[in-house]
Amino acid sequence: MKPLTKNLFREIRASRGRFIAIILIILLGSLIFVGVRATGPVLNESMTTTVQRSHLSDVQLLSNTGFTNADVRAANTMSDATAEAAKFTYATGGPNDAAVALYGYSAKTNLNRLVLRAGHLPEQANQIVLDNKAKTDYGYRLSQHFTFSKNKVLPHRTFTIVGFVDSPQYIDNGLRGVTNVGDGTVRFFAAVPSSQLKMPASLLSVRFKTLQGTDTYSNHYVTARNRKLKQLKTVLNPRAKQRSHALYVDGTKQLNDQLTKLTTAKIRLQAAQQEVTRTSGGTMTSTPELTTQLASINAAQSKLTNARNKIKQQTKTHYTWQDRSDLPGFSSYGESSDRIAAIANVFPVFFFLIAALITFTTITRMVEEARAQIGTFKALGYGKWAIARNYLAYALMAGAIGGVIGSILGNETIPRFVLALYSSTIPMSAIVRLEWSSILLALCFSLVATVGAAGFVVWRELQEEPAALMLPKPPKSAKRILLERITPLWQRLNFNQKVSYRNLFRYKSRMVMSVVGIAGGCALILCGFGIRDSITAAGARQYRDIVRYQAVVSLHGADTDINKTQRLLQQSESYQKSTPIAATTARIRHGDESVSSVNVFIPQTADFADYVRLATPGGSKIVLPKRGAILSQKTATLLGAHVGDSINVNLTSATNRSIKVAAITKNYIGDYLCLSPAAYQHVWHKTTNSNALFVKLNAQSSKQRNRLAHQLLQSGAVRGTSFVADQRTTIDNMSATLDPVVVIFIVMSGLLSFVVMYNLTNINVSERIRELSTVKVLGFYDREVTMYVARENIVLTIVGVILGYGIGNALTWYILKQATTAQVMFPLVIHWPGYIIAAILMALFTAIVIWFTHRRLKRVDMVSALKATD
Repeated sequence: MKPLTKNLFREIRASRGRFIAIILIILLGSLIFVGVRATGPVLNESMTTTVQRSHLSDVQLLSNTGFTNADVRAANTMSDATAEAAKFTYATGGPNDAAVALYGYSAKTNLNRLVLRAGHLPEQANQIVLDNKAKTDYGYRLSQHFTFSKNKVLPHRTFTIVGFVDSPQYIDNGLRGVTNVGDGTVRFFAAVPSSQLKMPASLLSVRFKTLQGTDTYSNHYVTARNRKLKQLKTVLNPRAKQRSHALYVDGTKQLNDQLTKLTTAKIRLQAAQQEVTRTSGGTMTSTPELTTQLASINAAQSKLTNARNKIKQQTKTHYTWQDRSDLPGFSSYGESSDRIAAIANVFPVFFFLIAALITFTTITRMVEEARAQIGTFKALGYGKWAIARNYLAYALMAGAIGGVIGSILGNETIPRFVLALYSSTIPMSAIVRLEWSSILLALCFSLVATVGAAGFVVWRELQEEPAALMLPKPPKSAKRILLERITPLWQRLNFNQKVSYRNLFRYKSRMVMSVVGIAGGCALILCGFGIRDSITAAGARQYRDIVRYQAVVSLHGADTDINKTQRLLQQSESYQKSTPIAATTARIRHGDESVSSVNVFIPQTADFADYVRLATPGGSKIVLPKRGAILSQKTATLLGAHVGDSINVNLTSATNRSIKVAAITKNYIGDYLCLSPAAYQHVWHKTTNSNALFVKLNAQSSKQRNRLAHQLLQSGAVRGTSFVADQRTTIDNMSATLDPVVVIFIVMSGLLSFVVMYNLTNINVSERIRELSTVKVLGFYDREVTMYVARENIVLTIVGVILGYGIGNALTWYILKQATTAQVMFPLVIHWPGYIIAAILMALFTAIVIWFTHRRLKRVDMVSALKATD
C-alpha cells in the first residue's frame, strides 16, 4: 500500500469521530431532502396507480332521464374512449335509515371496478355488497340482512350482505358526499345486482385510454382531460335533445290519441252548432246540451295540454358533468400532496443548506489542521495532485457514504411512513420508486460540501512553501472588543467572562458558523411547529372568528318554505336564530385570471354581521356597501384584484356583469363574494329571492345534527342541510394528514442541531487544545476549564435561538405561502409552546455537548498538547 493511501486510512482512524460526524450530517441532510421531496410524487403516483388499476373513469355524466345503448355507442365513437352506463340512485336503509349511494352491479363491468376486501361480489338477486366503511364504522357483518326503506326502484328491499368493498370513486373513507334523501349526508355506498334496480341507467362513465399512465393530479392530465371533455360534450349534447324528443313522443302518444279524438268530437259539435244556427234562422247558435258538451271537451283538452306540457318538462334531458376532481375526497387528497410538495421545495432545501454549510466548515478545518502533514509530503517530493488526492478521497468517502445512505433511507422510509398513515383513511396501493432526480441532486450537494471544500482548501494550502506549511499558523493578535469600550460594564465582568467574550470575537468565523448552525436548527424546529399550528389555525379562525353560524339550510326558494323551515327549527332545543339569504355561485374573472365556483351571498336582513364577520386583513370592520362587492382575501389574491378594481362576475342565476371591488375581507377557506341587496339590484336590475338560511345553533352532537337534518329534509321545504362542524372536521382531517410530515421535520431538525453543535464544539476544542492545556497547567479545575469553553457555547446558543426565532418565522411564512391551494390559505401562527420547546431542545443539546466536552477535557494529555511543533 502506498504511503499516501496508508496515511488516508490512518487519518480516518485518528479522526473517526469527525469522519462519522461528517457522514451523519450529510446523511441527515440527504435523508430529509430526498425523503420529503419524494413524498409528494409518491402520494400522487400511488393514487394514480390505484385508480388506474380499478379503471376509474375520467369523466362521469348523470342524466335525469337515463342513458340508452345509443348514448353509450355515441360516447364510444371517440377513438380512445371506453364508455359504460350504470344504474345509480340514492336510497335510505338499515336500522337508522342511513343515506346510501346505491349502484347496480354487473359482472361485466369494466370501469370503476370494486375492490373486494372481504367476502365475494353479488352472485344472486338477493345479495348485496357494502362499502368497507359500513363494516369498520357502522358494524355491519357478512351474512347480515340489509333492508332498504320503501323505494319505487327497489321492489325487493331486503338483501344479504355477502361482501365488503372499496371503490375508486370514493378514495377518502371520511367522505361519501351529500344527497337529498335521509339526513342529507351519504354514509356509505352499496351495490346490488343491476336487475334489482327498476330504473334506466342514470350514470355514464367514460375512460380515455390516452390519459392512462399520466399523473392524475398533474397539469398535463387536467389539460388533456379538459380537451377530451370538450370533444365528448360535442358528441353527447345532441343526444340529450334526441333523448328528450324520444321520451316526449313516447310519453305523449296516448295523450295525442285522446287529443285527436277530442278534436274530432269538437269539430262535430261545432258542425252541430252551425246546423242549429242554420235551422233556427240565426235565432239560436247552440243548444244547452251542445254547449255543455263543448265546455266539457274544452276542459278535457286543456287538461290534456297541461299534462303534455308537464311531460315535456319531465322528459327534458339534463346532463350533470363530473370529472375526478368532483369525486368525494379526490381534490382534497391532491391538495394535501401538493402542500407536501410545496413544503418540500423549501424546508428540505434549507435543512440541507445548513448541513452542507457545517460540513464545508468541518472539512475546511480538517485540511487546515493538516498543514504540517501537507508541508511534509510536499517537502518529500510528492506532487500537488498526489497530496490533494489524499484529502479529496477522505472527503469523497464521507460525502458519498452519507449521501448514498441518506438518500436511499429517505426515499424508502419517509414516503412509506406517510403512505402507511394515509392508508388508514385512504385505501390505495403503495408505489414507492427511487426519485433519481432528487437523489442525484442530493449527491451533488453532498460532494460540493465535502469534496468541493477539501479541493478548495487543499489547493489554497498547496500554494505555500513546505517550510511555511510545516509551521503552525500564528495565533490571531488580540484586539479590543466593543464591550471593553463600555467601561462600567466591562469592569463588572470577572476574568473568566472577559476571556470568553474576547475569544468569541477573536474567532469570528467560528462564532458566525456556530450561530448559523444553532439558528438554523432552531429555525427548522420552530418551522415544524409553525407549519402544524398554521394549518390547524386556518380551520379554527375560519369557523370561529369569521363564520358565526352553525348550519346552512338550502331551500326550494318559496316564502312558505322559509316560514315552514323556521317553524321546524324553532322546535329544536339547540336553535337560537336564523336569517334568510340568497345564495348562488359565480365565475369571477379579472384580467387573465379567473376563479370558478365562488360562493355568492346576498343577505336579506340587516343582521348579516351576526352570522358572518366581514373585516379587512388588518382587522377593521366592513359594512356591506350599497355599491360594489366585498371579495374574500384568498379570492382577491388568486385574481390579483385590489380595492377599486372592476371584476367580471358571471352568476349561474343571472347575466354576466362587471362590478367594482368595494372591500376585501379576511378569509382562509373557500372563495366568497358578498353583495348587499341594493348593490345586486343596481348591477343586475332585479331583486333576489331567498333560497337558504344561515342558522345559529347551540353545541350539538353528531347524532343531534343528523336528526335535525333528517327532520328538515322530510318537511319537503328543504333541499339539504350542511353543518359547519362537519366542514371543520373535514378541514381538520385534511390538516391532520400533514402531522406525520411535521413530526419528521421536528425530529430530524433536532438531530441535525445536535450533530452540528457537537461537531462545531469538537472543532473548537481541537483548535484550542494547546490553549486549554495551558489553562489546566495554570491550575484551573476541570469544571473551570470546561466552563472556559461552555460559556462561549451558552452565549452562542442564546444568540442563535433569538436569531432562529426570526428565521423560523420567515421560513414558515414562505412555506405557507407556497402551500396555499385553490381552497385554503394559511395564516402565520406559531403558538408559544413551539418557541419554548425549540429553546429547550437547543439548551438541552448544548448541555449534552458540554457534558461530552467536559469528559474529553478531563482526559486531555497536557504534555503532549503543549509540545512544540517545531
